[in-house]
Amino acid sequence: MNRPIRSFVLRQGRTTPAQQRALDELAPRYGIPFGEPIVSDKPLVLEIGSGMGETTLEIAKAHPEADFVAVEVHGPGVGSLLNRSETDGLKNLRLVRHDAVEVLERMVADGSLAAVHLFFPDPWPKKRHHKRRLVQPAFVSLLRQKLKVGGVLHVATDWPEYATWIEEAFAGWEKASRGFAERPTTKFEARGRKLGHPIRDLYFRNS
Repeated sequence: MNRPIRSFVLRQGRTTPAQQRALDELAPRYGIPFGEPIVSDKPLVLEIGSGMGETTLEIAKAHPEADFVAVEVHGPGVGSLLNRSETDGLKNLRLVRHDAVEVLERMVADGSLAAVHLFFPDPWPKKRHHKRRLVQPAFVSLLRQKLKVGGVLHVATDWPEYATWIEEAFAGWEKASRGFAERPTTKFEARGRKLGHPIRDLYFRNS
């Protein structure tokens, strides 16, 4: 049986006691178990790869009129965002600890997303690793299926070659001038700028 190619590698990062407590105690409150349908009566925004959650938190706080679902596989990041959500008392942010492609396939209804955020995905720069990039034809088709008509994908990257790759992948989509929300500066962005990488924000509307 062929194993699916993943766009991520599970790093063995250290989970702090506070993060572990959040995973144990707060996940039932703020988490959505894999396989459970994601439903909302507000505009629904899915963030793929929320990392440690700072950006996710700021956007959710700025837009109480929408519901946000953060998808992340790494335990320390999930635990950190759970703690931040509890501290700020957020009511419009939930988390799923699982592979985003499978979340989209099995938990998200067709035409239900107002927006998808994909901020600084792993560019997998070596050519032999391009097959690991999240943005592939099947992923593009999946987003077309899950976004509402008029829904927007907002991608940010500091890797020029990957930006070109993304633009070519979404060449059949309408370009938008902005996304659902203003994107705060992320740690990945700050690191990229320090290295001299150009930051690109790309917006594509489902039509």
